[in-house]
Amino acid sequence: MTSTNKIWAVVPAGGRGARMGSELPKQYLQLSGKTILEHTLDRLMGEPRIAGVVVAMAAGDDLGQAIVAAHAPRVRAAAGGAERCHSVLNGIEALAAADDDWVLVHDAARPCLRQTDLAALLETLMDHPVGGILGVPVRDTLKRCGSTGDIEQTIDRASLWHALTPQMFRVGLLRGALREALAAGRIVTDEAQAIELAGRVPRMVEGHGDNIKITRPEDLPLAELYLRTLPTPSGA
Repeated sequence: MTSTNKIWAVVPAGGRGARMGSELPKQYLQLSGKTILEHTLDRLMGEPRIAGVVVAMAAGDDLGQAIVAAHAPRVRAAAGGAERCHSVLNGIEALAAADDDWVLVHDAARPCLRQTDLAALLETLMDHPVGGILGVPVRDTLKRCGSTGDIEQTIDRASLWHALTPQMFRVGLLRGALREALAAGRIVTDEAQAIELAGRVPRMVEGHGDNIKITRPEDLPLAELYLRTLPTPSGA
């Protein structure tokens, strides 16, 4: 990574989080005195090499707009989309970035990202031609089940990983891969899938399992516990 290759971040934050059972979108639930989204932004902005962050959010999202305004000028807003991949593409389009710059895509509901994992991702991928993602090896036995819940198969976990975020790719490569996937009618569930569909091979970088995505109510106290063990990001 040369001095001319900037690093940016996009945070898709347009989801409703229906599985949380809350009237508020999950990124605005309180966690250790701040919203989940604020913790997530603090984690990203604690890395000084990140030049700026774009948060892609739903139209009329006053809570999100207020959080973005409080973090300006390093954070700005963009329009969210129907699915995560639409929001990510909108966020990339809003960046003042060169094609060879890097973009990190990080879930709004992952507030427990370790600064050391983020730094390791940057250092590992700085000379990689494609980019890659944070992940952790699968530890549990995996079962494939049918629609009735009957177990059909035990899956060999030896080469399986849980995909986490951030996911880090060249701006031009990811933008093109997302456009191609959407043009083909493919709704990809993460950025690495779009890159794979484009025929490229991302790198997996091992992170830590406490980088959880808050999805269900029981995730909140767990995230609270993890946050108490993490150093406060610089500038937060």
